[in-house]
Amino acid sequence: MTIRPRRSVLYMPGSNARALEKAATLPADALILDLEDAVAPEAKDLARTQVGAAVKDRRFGKREVIIRVNGLDTPWGHDDIVAAAAAGPDAILVPKINDENDVAHAEQHIEDAPDSCALWLMMETPHAIFNAYSIAATGERLTCLVMGTNDLVKEMRAQHTPGRDALLASLNLTVLAARAHGLSVIDGVFNEIADTAGFEAVCKQGRALGFDGKTLIHPSQVDACNGIFAPDPVEVTRAKAILAAFELPENKGKGAISLDGRMVELLHAEIAKQTVALADAIGALER
Repeated sequence: MTIRPRRSVLYMPGSNARALEKAATLPADALILDLEDAVAPEAKDLARTQVGAAVKDRRFGKREVIIRVNGLDTPWGHDDIVAAAAAGPDAILVPKINDENDVAHAEQHIEDAPDSCALWLMMETPHAIFNAYSIAATGERLTCLVMGTNDLVKEMRAQHTPGRDALLASLNLTVLAARAHGLSVIDGVFNEIADTAGFEAVCKQGRALGFDGKTLIHPSQVDACNGIFAPDPVEVTRAKAILAAFELPENKGKGAISLDGRMVELLHAEIAKQTVALADAIGALER
């Protein structure tokens, strides 16, 4: 089983050369080099040039590198996606997707990208949430959905609350759509950088909801995020024990067994495989 860790997915503004240099030293699993929200209109061209050069230099080591372009209906979107495809990142992240037609449109624009370049999509509009299943089913390159929770709250005219009450339906629907089609899914950002307790609580909520990781807006959030979205040593030990128990001759072919006084089924063995595979992938990445 091959799993790519995406515990921490850090946005870095493409117009800030110093931030791009710093990104190569951070322990984030993935970097989103941003041409959209983090970049002022007058800096869009500079950001596009700097990000393209940084990706072509392959300066980010084992980190997964994603370029977020401006919306394809903006003055910068077409030039962004052409430049991103030419740079050949691990993925291109397209914002403001509403339906499967938008997905097909995005895929057409990255036809010239290397085959290894995936498509990621922002889920940040009411239309996207109601069309989540069909969006997740569309596109040969699509591998990941990313929550745009700030935009969703704005579009809903809702409020940010500690428990994210207004967002729970959208978060659940997106996770379900992603899993139905074998995609990764990344939670949205947490805005209050100084509120470490609040950040950790939202990370734990995101993991409990089924997200693979979380998008981040500041390097200080990376370590806590990595820890929360990684299986802890107790989980890994338990998972290995479950797998070993099902491999015993007396348990071969059984759908359920007793282990340490608890009934364990084959579905628990599948979860255990995922846990061990993720732990191994994290270990390989950190080495």
